Parts: sequence; structure tokens; C-alpha cells
Amino acid sequence: MKIGLFFGSFNPIHIGHLIIANTMATTTDLEQVWFVVSPQNPFKKTKSLLHEFDRFDMVERAIADNSRLKATNIEFSMPKPSYTIDTLTRLSEKYPQHTFRLIMGEDNLEQFANWKNYDKILEYYGLYVYQRPRSLESPFKTHENVRVVEAPLLDISATFIRDCIRANRSIRYMVPEVVEEMIERKKFYV
Repeated sequence: MKIGLFFGSFNPIHIGHLIIANTMATTTDLEQVWFVVSPQNPFKKTKSLLHEFDRFDMVERAIADNSRLKATNIEFSMPKPSYTIDTLTRLSEKYPQHTFRLIMGEDNLEQFANWKNYDKILEYYGLYVYQRPRSLESPFKTHENVRVVEAPLLDISATFIRDCIRANRSIRYMVPEVVEEMIERKKFYV
């Protein structure tokens, strides 16, 4: 099976994440998209980053009704900070029957040459890139192992959602209803 890996903190998962993942799963040759929930980076401590298990739970609830979307907590047991190449290697070893592709926003291409073993990621895995507002041109866009996928341009951020929660403003339609209910019930981000 060909699987796209969508990395992020998903703090919280929002409609933009879900639209990108569903677009990748339904308009490309990817058979599934896995959300790779990244644990807290020990070098970037922040009060607003929920515990990884809470974020993983929100992702699972948000995608429960879509069999083409999965969540993985593979990075929770890996050394920190976890580098993308190490996670890709671990997944390839654990699931040798699958091939993996990295899903990323076009804005990440600008710094991609600074990633650990970026050349190995390109060579062995390849990238599925979705457009992002205000992204700069990158020479990686024309690489043979980079596929640019047309997807809706949504300029929504988890930071904006967290700010709305703290200001007691509605986040309806920005996150799935099950996620909104969980945030309210557990008083996340207040």
C-alpha cells in the first residue's frame, strides 16, 4: 500500500488539516494518509502545546469516520527530538509491505535543504506537496520525486484557533464537532 505521511503537532487538528489529508487520499495515488502526531519538542517548551496523548486522541476522533485516514503515535517512543528521516526509517522497518511518501506544505520546501538527510528523504520516499499561501518558489518543486498536488488554499492555523478559545470566541466549523466538544469538555487551551 502507498501511504502518505502527514506530520504535525495537530494542536489542535483543524479542518485545514483534514481537507489536505482527504485531498491527498482521494485525488492522488496514495491509498491512505497517516497523521504522524509529533510529541512535544524538548527544545520548544510551550504552555499551549497539549500533551501528545490528548492531541493524538483528538486526531483519532476527528478521522474516525474515514477509513482512508489513520493516526500514528510512532514518534512517542522515539528519541527526541525526532527527525523525519528517522521516523520514515522506523515506519519502513515496521511496515515493510508499505511504501511511504512525505506530505508537506509548499512553505516547508523553502527550508527543506536544512533537514537532516533531506537528500535521502527525496531519494527513498519522495514528497507530495500542497500549496500554501505566500510560499516562495523552491528548486525542489521540479525534482523528479516531488509531486505538487492541487489542494484548497486554506489560511487557517491552530494558533488562531487557540487564540479564539482563550478569547472565548467560537471555533465552530474550524475544527470537527467531536474535537470542539473534547476541547470544551476538557477545557483545553484556556
